[in-house]
Amino acid sequence: MMAWTGLALLVLVGVGIVSTGLPAAVVLIAVAICGAILGVVAGAIDVATLGALPSRLINLLENDLLQALPLYVTMGLLLDRLPVADALYRASNAVLPRKPSAPLVSGMMLGALLGPMNGSVGASVLGLSRVVSPRLAAEGIPAPNRHAIVAVASTLGVLVPPSLVLILLSDAMLSAHTMAVTATGRSDRVVNTQDIFHAALVPGGIFLALCLALSWIGGRTATKLPDRERLAAGEGLLAVVALVSLIVLLGGVAFGYFYAVEAAAMGAFALLTAGLATGRLGGAVLNTLLNDAIALTGALFSLLVAATTFTMILRLLGTADLVGKMVSSIPGGEIVAVAVVLSVIAISAFVLDAFEIIFVIVPIVIPPLLIRIADARWVSVLVLLTLQSSFLLPPFGYALMMVRGVLKEPVAFRSFVRALAPFLAAQWLLLLLVLLFPQLTYLGQSSDDRLRIPSVPMSDEEYNKRLNDMIRLPEPE
Repeated sequence: MMAWTGLALLVLVGVGIVSTGLPAAVVLIAVAICGAILGVVAGAIDVATLGALPSRLINLLENDLLQALPLYVTMGLLLDRLPVADALYRASNAVLPRKPSAPLVSGMMLGALLGPMNGSVGASVLGLSRVVSPRLAAEGIPAPNRHAIVAVASTLGVLVPPSLVLILLSDAMLSAHTMAVTATGRSDRVVNTQDIFHAALVPGGIFLALCLALSWIGGRTATKLPDRERLAAGEGLLAVVALVSLIVLLGGVAFGYFYAVEAAAMGAFALLTAGLATGRLGGAVLNTLLNDAIALTGALFSLLVAATTFTMILRLLGTADLVGKMVSSIPGGEIVAVAVVLSVIAISAFVLDAFEIIFVIVPIVIPPLLIRIADARWVSVLVLLTLQSSFLLPPFGYALMMVRGVLKEPVAFRSFVRALAPFLAAQWLLLLLVLLFPQLTYLGQSSDDRLRIPSVPMSDEEYNKRLNDMIRLPEPE
């Protein structure tokens, strides 16, 4: 009974976030406290077990990968303050053929370059709305098409390595896969961040190519040719330096030449130095920027702590065990089980953003899925594609709501969806391809490296026993 109470608490979190307007961390902590009180009163939770929470949080925050959070946040804010995005957009327009489609393609390329550095879909929407949308309007691009380009481009950072979303999901998948391997007794190599970066390269490249092609085709109906961009020598140099730096940083992390934390540190330092040298980061501006960086970083860490507390309460209530049994009882093969779990993630994305899904939903639904399906790379990319698709899914997709709120232009929702439809079709086609052909996530690697399910299936009793062992919390010291 208390296990079902945990599911009710999960629904309550979604309702609370949507209806109250409070930060997700506040809602998670409040609901976790209510769940803990109910569990203690009902006898489902031992008060002494709650003493394991502090050590659990300390171990979580000692993760070296979390150093990337403040660095990525700082980079995103610096990109918003400095004229890097504007220079890259104008340089792209200057290089591309003088065709009506050129501004749309430039906007999409800018989203692919800056999305991984911005750290979140919301930050990308704000940046692209400031740089791309006014220029598209000046070129006579209809408002629905402008909205669609900004919305789609802002989600490219979810899939293109090494975005902050991808880094955090990789860490969550590492934990989930470790739990699954421990529970099943398999001798598989646990998936790591670099594995998932490599797995996302081909799907990310395919989707980017589809988006660029659709942008080019969609702009052919426009009658006005874009004005020829004329860059000053300084602007051209800035664009070249920024482009080379971004390619080196993104490519270096994606192909394993250096770690995400190192790339974030180099990028933030380079942007900060450039801003100070050019005088664009004066005392007041720099002070505001650093305050914003601290506030956003604090919000992310508070969300991580709150989500960890909440998921611990769900495990104590037996909800994780219940979810595991549900996943194990899904009829059909691997594809059916994955499709059901991905549907849960897609529905969650209507009320939760990417970070909340990674911190709250993934630790609950993915470990039991990886007990049944051993290919963690494949599952990781499918989760990424589902997240990206759900952000653009009408009518409540996160990116759609952000774009309509930021641009504040009177656009009929039906026209907006019509302009968005080709990109949605491309996303779903790619998701279907990866679902049916897992080898797309194994660029340049032998199929022998694939993590496989043991040839001898587990009985229901053995499955439940190992799942219980997997979710058991350590005894408090």
